[in-house]
Amino acid sequence: MKNKAQDKKVEQTESETVRDVFLVALGERVRRLRARRGMTRKELARAASVSERHLANLEHGVGNVSILVLQSIANAFNCALAELIGDFTTSSPEWLLIRELLEGRSENDLQLARQALSELFEGRPAMPPRNRLRQIALIGLRGAGKSTLGRMLAADIGYPFIELSSEIERVAGCGILEIHSLYGATAYRRYERRALEEALQLYPDMVLATPGGLVSEPSTMNLMLSHCYSVWVKATPEDHMARVMAQGDFRPMAGNNEAMADLKRILASREAFYSKADFICSTSNQSLEESFNILRNHIREVAGMPRQAA
Repeated sequence: MKNKAQDKKVEQTESETVRDVFLVALGERVRRLRARRGMTRKELARAASVSERHLANLEHGVGNVSILVLQSIANAFNCALAELIGDFTTSSPEWLLIRELLEGRSENDLQLARQALSELFEGRPAMPPRNRLRQIALIGLRGAGKSTLGRMLAADIGYPFIELSSEIERVAGCGILEIHSLYGATAYRRYERRALEEALQLYPDMVLATPGGLVSEPSTMNLMLSHCYSVWVKATPEDHMARVMAQGDFRPMAGNNEAMADLKRILASREAFYSKADFICSTSNQSLEESFNILRNHIREVAGMPRQAA
């Protein structure tokens, strides 16, 4: 019992130390922003509707300030809240100038900017869609039909079919569930990135089915988008759930009465990333054969291959 109490005290001390370091850094950023704008503490306090004493405590790293107060201070500085709390994209003048250039741009403009930066830093121009068709990546939530359509497409165009999940297990030397339980989600994302890098090297021609969460790691998604012709295999949340359960996996419903709501939130949070794909193939409200014909004919048309009759 004594050891447990000591361990708890150590953990509490470490937690307080981390918090204090954050507060000190936060106070320093407030002072720096105030100096950059030439504002006195009194002027900032008045503009943010915060007491000068409270602001002084904040700047000295001893103020336990609420998020609403931080937002008021950010508004007074006319800066993003992220700049106060230390987001790395506000860590230097160049980052801030780049953010200013990109702010308010359309999705198309941002895509052009991303492609230009990729070309600048990777030393090669972004490949047009047709040149990326040797490596086709299927993205989307589990249950959309990536594996089924992927195998059919690979057989049709003569490419090997690769499951990135299997490549991840090969790289890690254990199963997906073991990776998460033994090493955690961060380690899993590292294995996912490494497995994708190796697959791109090992299989110059392939149809690749990717895990649904690949798009949640920007660096991995950028790698995929720059090398692969991507297809979002899209389905309704109801179809996702029904298909996963039809495969014998009842975990989505186990002990969770809000499973469908959770699934819809996940899909909504990833939809903007999935929509970056070169092509969208729906597998809802039509048969598997119809979905496959749409996908096959599109790939053959873009690749300059002869279309085949269904």
